[in-house]
Amino acid sequence: MLGFLIALISGALMSIQGVFNTQVTKSSSIWVASSFVQFTALIVCLGAWVMTDRSSFGALMKVEPKYMLLGGAIGAFITFTVIRSMEMLGPARAVLLIVVCQVCVAYMIELFGLWGVEKQPFEWRKIIGVAVSIAGLVIFKFK
Repeated sequence: MLGFLIALISGALMSIQGVFNTQVTKSSSIWVASSFVQFTALIVCLGAWVMTDRSSFGALMKVEPKYMLLGGAIGAFITFTVIRSMEMLGPARAVLLIVVCQVCVAYMIELFGLWGVEKQPFEWRKIIGVAVSIAGLVIFKFK
């Protein structure tokens, strides 16, 4: 149940953040806004680190394979693409497309066991769920 609640909070925060970032971009530029977002995220994360676990940053050098350390760089592109999509499509359409794509890609990652994720068996109900999500996207798109 806690995981479900955290996921709901995450979804809400992602939508709110996207709107905030898009508004900041209107007064600056996409790269200034994205840099500010990443910088403030760094400050918050460092503050949380100081107040909680204080584990060694040296442990990052033990991560294998090394490409797994690209999450932050991917995060920068996520910020960029969320801002651009919200700017071009509006928050509701952009988030709907983003979420449907997240579900599709996440299922593919599980299905094929990519990047160290435990491989899951094919299930028709999951494909039907993805299809319903895509149908919802099509329905939502029409005015």
